[in-house]
Amino acid sequence: MSAPSVPGSAALPAPDDARWLEAAIALAVQNVADGGGPFGAVIVRDGELLAEGQNRVTRDLDPTAHAEVQAIRAACRIVGDFSLTGTTLYTSCEPCPLCLSAALWARVDRVVFAADRDDAARGGFDDREFYELFAKDRSEWTLPIDSVRPDNAPAPFDAWLAHAARTHY
Repeated sequence: MSAPSVPGSAALPAPDDARWLEAAIALAVQNVADGGGPFGAVIVRDGELLAEGQNRVTRDLDPTAHAEVQAIRAACRIVGDFSLTGTTLYTSCEPCPLCLSAALWARVDRVVFAADRDDAARGGFDDREFYELFAKDRSEWTLPIDSVRPDNAPAPFDAWLAHAARTHY
């Protein structure tokens, strides 16, 4: 259980938060020394390290290889499931919308971050643009998002619902 929030300030840390945030920050700093981006993340369950991740975007030429996503992927492989219920994701910086979405899809119980989006912007990573974009109507986006609906558009979902051995989300 996390500590209550104090109005106008950051949440009070749970006893192990400082320990795990320090681990995430150390991964981020080491990643910079190794030529990667300044982001690190760890996933913890029951007070034990489950997995860790470092930003691999430029190393792997993969724009989705954010530290949080890497940690989530590793944790899912370790537990053998796409659900990370019962875990906390600690990250060196406030998750961008991609990473926040990944944490939601993975069913992480809690996300704790150190630096915020303003710190990231100072480093040249301005996630605020994405947060602001998602707050706008899609008609205002610079990236066109178009719906084209052929007659068979629902076919994948019909196949999914008819497949008796499907894995339920």
